[in-house]
Amino acid sequence: MILHAESLNVCMGDVPVLRNVDLSLAAGQVLGLVGESGAGKSMIGRVIARMLPAAFAVTGGSLTFDGANLLAMPAERHRALLGRDIAFIPQEPLTALNPVLTIGHQFNEHLKRLGIPHRREAALTALGSVHLRDPAGLLSRYPHQLSGGMCQRVLIAMAFAAKPRLVIADEPTTALDVTTEARIMDVMVELQRAHGTAVLFITHNLRLAARICDDIAVLYSGAVVERGVARDVLAHPAHPYTRCLQLADPPLTGPRRALYALPENMPGLREAMRTKGCRFAPRCLIAVEDCRRIDPPLGPRAACLRTEFTSGIATPIAEAAKPEIGTSAVLEVSGLAKRFATGGLFRRAAFVAVRDADFVVRDGEFVAVVGESGSGKSTLGRLLVGLETPTAGRIMLGGQDVTWPSEAARRHRVATVQMVFQDPQSALNPRRRVADIVTQAMEARGAGHAARRSRARELLAEIGLPEEAAERTPQQLSGGQKQRVNIARALCSLPRLLIADEIVSGLDVSVQAQLLILLARLRTEHRFALLLISHDLAVVRHLCDRVLVMRAGEIVEQGDVGDVFANPQHEYTRELLAAASA
Repeated sequence: MILHAESLNVCMGDVPVLRNVDLSLAAGQVLGLVGESGAGKSMIGRVIARMLPAAFAVTGGSLTFDGANLLAMPAERHRALLGRDIAFIPQEPLTALNPVLTIGHQFNEHLKRLGIPHRREAALTALGSVHLRDPAGLLSRYPHQLSGGMCQRVLIAMAFAAKPRLVIADEPTTALDVTTEARIMDVMVELQRAHGTAVLFITHNLRLAARICDDIAVLYSGAVVERGVARDVLAHPAHPYTRCLQLADPPLTGPRRALYALPENMPGLREAMRTKGCRFAPRCLIAVEDCRRIDPPLGPRAACLRTEFTSGIATPIAEAAKPEIGTSAVLEVSGLAKRFATGGLFRRAAFVAVRDADFVVRDGEFVAVVGESGSGKSTLGRLLVGLETPTAGRIMLGGQDVTWPSEAARRHRVATVQMVFQDPQSALNPRRRVADIVTQAMEARGAGHAARRSRARELLAEIGLPEEAAERTPQQLSGGQKQRVNIARALCSLPRLLIADEIVSGLDVSVQAQLLILLARLRTEHRFALLLISHDLAVVRHLCDRVLVMRAGEIVEQGDVGDVFANPQHEYTRELLAAASA
């Protein structure tokens, strides 16, 4: 075994963070760690790297790498392993790469163990192995001059350049489009097999885990609740938590079904500490006392299996149950184009971000915009809300022309359309309380304090947050709660159209299910239309009525979601679907 953990325990003071974790990873094997945010997946990687926060400490158990005790190893010897025998692929490539150093300089730092004459050759070989064009040219470029997918490939190349025995990949494809994700995972698996490298793959994407992992360990609140062969675990989950994760994930093929959202959030550390036996019991649908008493929760497989756990949860969605779509258009776009000038002052060239876009969104209709990164999806959204001015074309919003900037167009936009941004962390003012954030539209109109507080209570009830959340600040909320506040702010003025840019990207499947169910319910209650910018085709299939497929700024195909996904007419659409279902 390359990596072996036995009864590994990590505590923050007297609060257990990891509890009796047992893991084994052999050479050439890929082990997936799956679970919700906060389950303890990344904490295992931190223990291996000895990068635990100051308040955390290993309090029991063992962790060995190739038979050597990583916990008792001298610091100098441990540092020598990192980068050479143990490599990491982090989640955020632009954060992991130094923005002021060239790619070549960063490879040079990473390959210090090699002689100076051999470093450039090793870097070129590594960049070529991840199928990047012009490796020599890339060495002189900076991270900001590369796309997100290219930066992620650089990190994979860097991780495998030293031919390590173990690679720890922490959510390496989060927020990437489906084709880029497929390419990057193909590259990583190709390198892993070529070198016989062991990979610890940390992810919340169950479909991705089933595709590339040999074995899977499911974590909940710091404990491994289920483990086994990847396809067996996901095809026949024995623990109810694994089944819940599976039911929260919308399928890309087969019958459309309702999603199951786990109630509330994973308990915090101190809250979980007060739970006797299985920590999942407070959120579990199974009222089997034997199950609640047994700890660790891996024990009661028979109890979990003999219950009718899935009864009534995975029932097919009837098409007739979907809200009726209006006949009037809330948004009409014709010939819309946006060109940006690039290059120096005297050598300016035109980059076409959006080209001749034509489409209509009707009242109450949910329409998706899909495509690779750089296809023009976000630029299209920015044009529609007035954050960019079009080069050509026309935008009709609620029957009024708002193509060109004017005070009348601005007021009409504010009343008719709102945008829900991708990252609530940066979109929400950290100094303001939730009640003030969700009623910003009323504040702009000069509404009084009492009216705003009353509306804030209504909005929080609609999005499923407790009334006391009104007095909290964003940093006191979970990621899913922040996104709910983001949605509530957009709904404050009851707009006819919401434009949502990747609002479930990077969220774990349970939080994603909560938001998708919320949007479907709010749609029925308020009958607003939605333009959803997304790279997750399974989410699009579950939530939306029609889909626009963009490539290089052009809408290459559009139509009913079911028709387009079942019988795509454009080769690019077929490529997207093939990458998503691989």
